[in-house]
Amino acid sequence: MRQRNKPWADDFLQENKHIVLQNPNQYHNNWKDFFGNNNPIHVEIGTGKGQFITGMAKQFPNINFIGIELAKSIVVAAAQKVMEAGQDNVVLLNENAADLLEIFAKNELDTIYLNFSDPWPKNRHEKRRLTYRTFLEQYEKVLHPKGEIVFKTDNRGLFEYSLVSFSQYGMKLEEVLLDLHAHEDPTNIMTEYEEKFSAKGQQIYRCKTTFK
Repeated sequence: MRQRNKPWADDFLQENKHIVLQNPNQYHNNWKDFFGNNNPIHVEIGTGKGQFITGMAKQFPNINFIGIELAKSIVVAAAQKVMEAGQDNVVLLNENAADLLEIFAKNELDTIYLNFSDPWPKNRHEKRRLTYRTFLEQYEKVLHPKGEIVFKTDNRGLFEYSLVSFSQYGMKLEEVLLDLHAHEDPTNIMTEYEEKFSAKGQQIYRCKTTFK
């Protein structure tokens, strides 16, 4: 879905550089210094309007969260949620996930969240899927050896594709849930999409995977 342009978005981002960081590559290998502590660093790729990452920041104050969102109009909405939450353990980046290695150093992250990523259903767009092997190569480099990827989607085709992609890459599937909400995980924070889809009775799939 094409996002409505917000003419004032640039001004908003300039005024809120403490929330949506400018030139994040300057913190490459220095994110713990940026946050001022040695807490684990968790990154959400495709943070949307920020409901998940602000909820996680509240629930886990001893973890540092970084949300990455490419669409400027959407990152503005996420920034407003972060401001309302008043949490000092979460920041946002208006960046492309393809540039992950320019932003984070080797073994710098503990967890990566992929929530309701674009399924890119056409075969010719396979390389754009965030669980395609070229993205997995990046995740493996920036994640700590014991770090994990947590993947949620309502799209069964993308879920099945991702399980195969993880396995073919040699990753270990730590958890595979075909109906997350039936599992009733009390720590699960829903995204905006998750609330919408689950309200319609759609199953939500989740898996957790690590690099062997």
